[in-house]
Amino acid sequence: MFSPFIINDKNLFLDRFPVAQVNRSLQAWDAADEYLVNYVNEQGLINDNTKVVIFNDTFGALTANFSLKGNQVFCINDSFLSEQGIKHNLEQNHLATDNIHYLTSLDALPIDIDLVLYKIPKSKSLLTEQLIQIKNTYSESLLFIAGDRAKDIHSSTLKVFEKHLGTTTTSLAVKKARLVFCQLDNKSTYQSPFPTVWELEPTYPATTKFSISNHANVYAREKLDLGARYFLQSLPAVAESTKVIDLGCGNGVLGLTLLAAQPLAKIHFVDESYMAIASAKANIEKNLPNEVGQCEFTVNDCLTNIDERDIDLVLCNPPFHQQTATTDHIAWQMFNDAFRALKKGGELRIIGNRQLAYHIKLMRIFGNCKEIATNNKFVTLSAKKR
Repeated sequence: MFSPFIINDKNLFLDRFPVAQVNRSLQAWDAADEYLVNYVNEQGLINDNTKVVIFNDTFGALTANFSLKGNQVFCINDSFLSEQGIKHNLEQNHLATDNIHYLTSLDALPIDIDLVLYKIPKSKSLLTEQLIQIKNTYSESLLFIAGDRAKDIHSSTLKVFEKHLGTTTTSLAVKKARLVFCQLDNKSTYQSPFPTVWELEPTYPATTKFSISNHANVYAREKLDLGARYFLQSLPAVAESTKVIDLGCGNGVLGLTLLAAQPLAKIHFVDESYMAIASAKANIEKNLPNEVGQCEFTVNDCLTNIDERDIDLVLCNPPFHQQTATTDHIAWQMFNDAFRALKKGGELRIIGNRQLAYHIKLMRIFGNCKEIATNNKFVTLSAKKR
């Protein structure tokens, strides 16, 4: 059991989210959270009238601290899981929530803000997009402080801050974390390069070239990644009215390809990233506008609260990390949720790196597993609900 996150002489008990994770060895905050909290408190940068924007708070360590002061806090996140984790941790610590406002990465930023606290994301594209949005919204009077693990703040990272915000300095490292301070300048604003658009050549089972749009926080922003490209070669042929879930859909290229081959299929795109779902929807609307009505788009924690038991096929390329932590709990949840949602005889088809040994999980959950395709890096597996 972890010791509590202690701030303002108050113990906060914070969980990673979702709570029922197989790996309970990972704590819900890091040294950068502590450094940001301690710096802001020691400098007296917040009072009851301060309006604070917090970007990319993973599980609520920052939000929980600054909700204690009664000031207005705006949480901006692309992760549905992080948003739910923040809400969970505020509730379990009996903290006020009427002063907390949740915005997605696609929403306009709130105006008249005094302070931005910024957890540096893993994605450099998301970093660029968010800094451009900040620069284009706020004036030179804004106080901006970012934080991350010291080993992840490279000279190239600081150049991104310098380019898009203005004069950039850093703190000394404390507990292997570092802060970044930026003074916004009054130079001309930047046009965001996102979403990016690229062409996808015909890939089985589709015979059409697609124009693919990707928001900043969506994987493979300029071309199809190797795993998805290999998976596309092993997509099954489906009949009319087949009910398919593209789980962890990203830009939706799997469901898009399947729908192009079988225009009467019904595809449900699910992802925990708001930008991923927006990208998937845009790609269906642009490439297959006549089939939009047969598609559903949901931001969700895997298949939580999706109670159907009549799904024919679930396609999944599961992640093996959450934020910067390597973990297999997301794959476990995806496979268990797929088993629940599938009808008898329904299939879960996945791809993964060979060393991840997903066949062991599938055998434990489904009682069967079949290898569909393999090469020196990836393996495509199928499991059926019997």
